[in-house]
Amino acid sequence: MRILVTGGAGYIGSVLTPALLQAGHQVTVLDTFLFRQNSLTDCCHQEGFDVVRGDCRNEPLVKSLLAKADLVIPLAALVGAPMCDQDPVGAQTINLEAVQMLCRLASKDQRILMPVTNSGYGIGEKEKMCTEDSPLRPISLYGTTKVRAEEAVLQRENGMSFRLATVFGMSPRMRIDLLVNDFVYRAVHDRAVVIFEGHFKRNFIHIRDIARLFLHGIENFETMKGRTYNAGLDDANLSKLELCALIQKQLPKFVYLEAPIGEDPDKRDYIVSNQRLGETGFRAEWSLERGIAELIKGYRILTNRVHSNV
Repeated sequence: MRILVTGGAGYIGSVLTPALLQAGHQVTVLDTFLFRQNSLTDCCHQEGFDVVRGDCRNEPLVKSLLAKADLVIPLAALVGAPMCDQDPVGAQTINLEAVQMLCRLASKDQRILMPVTNSGYGIGEKEKMCTEDSPLRPISLYGTTKVRAEEAVLQRENGMSFRLATVFGMSPRMRIDLLVNDFVYRAVHDRAVVIFEGHFKRNFIHIRDIARLFLHGIENFETMKGRTYNAGLDDANLSKLELCALIQKQLPKFVYLEAPIGEDPDKRDYIVSNQRLGETGFRAEWSLERGIAELIKGYRILTNRVHSNV
């Protein structure tokens, strides 16, 4: 297929784009290269790859690129609550309005696979799994814009969305500020971390499983379209303290302490069911343990914290 990926040089796109090309698709990436990354240079030798430096809010540009696409994956976003709080106008126009524009410009035959976040669940009910039918109660501007963007995509006949768990794993455009990535970085370089509200729970998924997930969605689009799917590891609804214990198994000198006072500005706390996605035949391949081992090797290479969104 001819696929347009906005934000395709970001953390997820830098892993997804090569995977799409390897699967035989033609891929055009639209990206501003905000972080001055060179993460797609290894794709330039492939004839099926094209790249455009530009803004996903530029309607004439997007319209011209859409004319040559069968399918769109809108990855372009200001990702994470801190980044959105720093630039609320950008969050509104990139995370939401650019997606609404895509939905307006796309023909009824063009497919849109939309990544959103399961942070839309906000604070879940204690010990109760969040399913795709659970109420959405985002507690950040980031979560709110993603929830509304998902609504726009699902109103189309040819739309589908993936509510991604907290992502972890190495990428050519690395993000150290994600929870698992951050804790492993601290374990490798600082050998210690202070945790606020360590009982808060999240679900997790490896970045390479996300690339496989999009390929799965493309291959099974007709049977999966029109719905949203939670995407995470069934055995990884873990608290921060449980996550640190897993890291300590591989890095025994790692020390973690829960602060007796103070609080985490990120109040998300929920556990998630991924049953609907599993019923489509998708199975994740990367466990948290395997991803932690990968990150430990990666952080022997990366020794500073410039690889983050904020």
